[in-house]
Amino acid sequence: MTSTVPAALTRTADGSALQAVLLDMDGTLVDTEGFWWDVEVAVFGELGHSLDDSWRHVVVGGPMTRSAGFLIESTGADITVAELSVLLNERFEARIAGQVPLMPGADRLLAELARHGVPTALVSASHRRVIDRVLLSLGADRFALTVAGDEVARTKPHPDPYLYAAQALGAHPSRCAVIEDTATGVAAAEAAGCPVVAVPSVGLIPPAPGRTVVRSLEDVDLPFLRSLITVMN
Repeated sequence: MTSTVPAALTRTADGSALQAVLLDMDGTLVDTEGFWWDVEVAVFGELGHSLDDSWRHVVVGGPMTRSAGFLIESTGADITVAELSVLLNERFEARIAGQVPLMPGADRLLAELARHGVPTALVSASHRRVIDRVLLSLGADRFALTVAGDEVARTKPHPDPYLYAAQALGAHPSRCAVIEDTATGVAAAEAAGCPVVAVPSVGLIPPAPGRTVVRSLEDVDLPFLRSLITVMN
């Protein structure tokens, strides 16, 4: 985990009820969910197995161990979870060796949050080596904190990553707006007690109490995020 924040941030620079914004990475800020699937299809093709497209919604957004385990069990491939995890991470890193495409509205939203002094954290199930590569495109200086899936005892769908991020930023989870693109990530944020903005990338995510579903990050700005905290508190 990396952090540049002081120990006790309790409010944003303008004193609003919104204390922090916590954002997922793949499929939320960067258009890479399809990259992961392409890599998985290619790797299993080399192992002599094909992947059913319906499995995408199972493996998207979750920890590497869960995705790898599911695909091994589903295909019967002769490879361990540890071996497959290393192979997938290596192939994905190669896939994003150049500039990573940002999701529509991501650059504008991050700039707006920075301009208004809103503490912002990147919270991902991806491993640190992958996050650091993607940060070359996103800009590491835009985040006070980054949390990787291999740096917490339990990653998404468990609440641990979001609870850690809120605590590290000195914020209460109920005053941290979370932006996610998958059901797995939404489950993690909601279990942590955070209001959630869902921007679905693969599969449908229905609206629910404490959860707002939007078409893209182009529909999200700081006044909108502030309104979520006002409603919830």
